[in-house]
Amino acid sequence: MKIFTVLSLLCLTFVVYSQQGDGGIPVSSKFAFEPELSRISFPQPDLVALAAEDQQMDGKGLGPWRFGYVNTCNLNTSNSGSWFGLPNGGKIWLLEVHCENALTVNLTLQNSSIPEGNLLYAYHPNKSFVLGQFTQRHLVEGALGMELVEGSRTIIEYYVAPENLNNIGQIEIGSVTHGYRTAADYNRALGDSGSCNMNVNCPDGQPYQNQRNAALMLVSGSSGFCSGSLINNTANDGKPYVLTARHCGSSGFQNWIFRFNWQATACTNPSSSPTFQSLSGSVNRAGSLNNTFDMRLVEITGGLQNGTVPATYNPFFAGWDNSGSIPASTYCIHHPSGDIKKIAFDDNPAVISQDMGSTVANSVWQVVWDRNTTTEGGSSGSPLFDNMGRIIGQLWGGGASCQNLSSPDWYGRVSMSWNPAGSTNAQQLKFWLDPDNSGVSFINGYPNDNALALDASLAQGDNWTLTGNICGTNVTPSLKITNLGTTTLTSATISYTYTPGGTQQFNWSGSLTPGQSTTVTLPNQTLVSGNYTFVAIIVNVNGQSDENANNNQINNAPFTMITNGYAVNMNLVLDCYGSEITWRLLNQNQTQVLSTGGPYTDNLTNQITINQNWCLQEACYLLEVNDSYGDGLSGGGQCVFDGSLQITESGSVLNEITSAQADFNNQKKLPFCLGEATNSLESIAIESLAVTLHPNPADDELTLDFNLIGKKSIQVFTSQGALVINAEDSNNQWNYNTSSLSQGLYFVVVAVGGHKQTLKFVKR
Repeated sequence: MKIFTVLSLLCLTFVVYSQQGDGGIPVSSKFAFEPELSRISFPQPDLVALAAEDQQMDGKGLGPWRFGYVNTCNLNTSNSGSWFGLPNGGKIWLLEVHCENALTVNLTLQNSSIPEGNLLYAYHPNKSFVLGQFTQRHLVEGALGMELVEGSRTIIEYYVAPENLNNIGQIEIGSVTHGYRTAADYNRALGDSGSCNMNVNCPDGQPYQNQRNAALMLVSGSSGFCSGSLINNTANDGKPYVLTARHCGSSGFQNWIFRFNWQATACTNPSSSPTFQSLSGSVNRAGSLNNTFDMRLVEITGGLQNGTVPATYNPFFAGWDNSGSIPASTYCIHHPSGDIKKIAFDDNPAVISQDMGSTVANSVWQVVWDRNTTTEGGSSGSPLFDNMGRIIGQLWGGGASCQNLSSPDWYGRVSMSWNPAGSTNAQQLKFWLDPDNSGVSFINGYPNDNALALDASLAQGDNWTLTGNICGTNVTPSLKITNLGTTTLTSATISYTYTPGGTQQFNWSGSLTPGQSTTVTLPNQTLVSGNYTFVAIIVNVNGQSDENANNNQINNAPFTMITNGYAVNMNLVLDCYGSEITWRLLNQNQTQVLSTGGPYTDNLTNQITINQNWCLQEACYLLEVNDSYGDGLSGGGQCVFDGSLQITESGSVLNEITSAQADFNNQKKLPFCLGEATNSLESIAIESLAVTLHPNPADDELTLDFNLIGKKSIQVFTSQGALVINAEDSNNQWNYNTSSLSQGLYFVVVAVGGHKQTLKFVKR
């Protein structure tokens, strides 16, 4: 940090507008004088090292999208800057902050106080961009996070009114952020995200103006961009709650900045930056436990008017749905890479999943974006809206980008973070968003999101099983009816069909008040082996037509009944580098791919387990496990754990990769058979390189790893053909103490049925 003195002319020209604070012209502009400004200068950080760190962090759900390097400091009105007297009897404190070669500069205040009548500003040296005026009501616990000022220099100005010469207050800068990943000015920042990102006011986004006004960008930790949304509560009182991701920050909430309405007015990027408004300061209300749902709820506390976001910001507090019902489609509104507001669409039902290292089953929504849209770093925390415009999740992470449009994203589910078992008020959403303890499963937005009188929604029930292959002869689907209207529902008629098959009807009666849901179970149905499609639709409610037919029908994906099937489970425990792992389940002849999985998410701190279930007919199969790096499921480097894999059926292990066998290079093939089809396993085992030998050369111990569970004959011969070992083993690994063998070359013959495999090793 260096200190300079700079001569500047402060005048009335160039003041354009204020985007944070109450607005107004800096006091220095009212007096024509040439003060000598003190300058504090910070050197350029190591950008190469920062870029390497960012590459490891971006998109992993480990932190906000970092745009700047934070210089911690303690610059205040007593130890820095210069004081100048003013003709009106007041005085002014000025300090220029300089970050060498920075693209933007933003300041964070701490331990500050602004007595009534005093005013604070920060601005670009030519005053083309002004923040302020700030007063005591903008401070939260003495702190204030200031918006980004383009360029490498920012001037901070503190005015003390004549009546406060004995009550100066205090301004203290606790950090100065050197922006290194923001474009050099706001104009160039436009379009800084991938070119496929769709501006929120494109035609596709026009129906979602309310949700657009709820979505916002936030700055946490003085250096990271995330997205978030204003969210409503059952009191409908405009309480300024913001839902975002837990990984967007866990401290310093009093410094968080919330940027509203930074968006293009049309579909194309504007030639200059759109205006926006900002508030600074918040308190933490709730955050999910680590590695569960990645939820963070904060309440804005700085710069409010009448306890809420100023009406001039046109705020909308989005509704939510905590039922966990699978929506017909979803969309998100976000700020990718700190760019202006964008929108992305998934036109298919979201998928319930467990990913991003979550330790809880069914913790996330998985979406794959359509319409050539995507998310990026900086989109973290963005709201996932269902087809009714209600928030059902917040972005945790994923691999989606303009270069990888088919890669999924994962959102922590509102239903899971609503009221987790054993959670405190600080670990759940319910306490804050349902203060009336109404127990409703959804609410609409505030203040102007109107609902219909009769609107029943049909969704899959929690015990839904009609997907993929189903083992057995019977199905019992469960459906969830939700009252999305304003009138109590007392009856509904559901028509459903198993195609091929005839249409049946189910009549429900009860009492569903607005926002409530109920699960109905259809009669048990016996089906023969074959392929089916299940369709259900609400025909009427309360004896009348539903006013919104768009959410009345379930079109289930085709499923297959296997009446004599085997329920097979694959338990895959990953090492730290899940992005390297993929797998394929093949038929016996390896001519048909039956199921695939991966790549998965990297996680250096928590081991991820993948559970996959199949219903398979009596036959032999081959599971092919691939590692793109070439070290199998073994850790190494920063990774402190190895992976493993086990295939089971009715508690019996069919094949496996133990942690001791984790390093299988690029590929491991695991054959297994079901029922009486074991004879076919011999050719698969040998064809799949069923035996590997290590170490080679061997000292005192030799290990054989088998790709096959079953009895194996093992014989070891000298190079002259003398038999020295004759053994049998049914395990997947055989160990032998070779200390009694003489030095030289040996041959190992492994027999499985009528097939043999020969290997050789050297005894040292």
